[in-house]
Amino acid sequence: MSEQTVTVRLAQQRDYRFEIDFGAPVPALLADEPPPLGQSTGPSPVQLLAAAVGNCLADSLLFALRKYKQAPEPIAAEVHAEVGRNAEGRVRVLALHATLTLGVPADTLAHLDRVLAQFEAFCTVTQSIAPAIPVTVAVRDAQGRTLK
Repeated sequence: MSEQTVTVRLAQQRDYRFEIDFGAPVPALLADEPPPLGQSTGPSPVQLLAAAVGNCLADSLLFALRKYKQAPEPIAAEVHAEVGRNAEGRVRVLALHATLTLGVPADTLAHLDRVLAQFEAFCTVTQSIAPAIPVTVAVRDAQGRTLK
């Protein structure tokens, strides 16, 4: 893949609420801070970061499994963002914890060990932020067994 530029535009609607324009054909999205700053009329920037990490990890897992012609659907992702103060007392995302859940039992998927060993390396978002924010990833199958 050659280099590309992805552009999003944000326009303040009121206080801490911004409309995010991703460009056609993607619909715009409202983002807002929770009270007391905003009104929670949309996801907060921290929620958007967590969603980006979960979405990218799920995409990477799906892509890696589909390379082996496997059908793990539906994949689910849950991401917990630890928010707290850094050494300078500023609020930061201190860590992200992602859990991906396959839609099928692990024993129905071929090459799963190989996929689990490498899929994270292909997640653009996680690999980009990991030097600054620790990201842990767990993978479970449809029966709740922890695979990674």
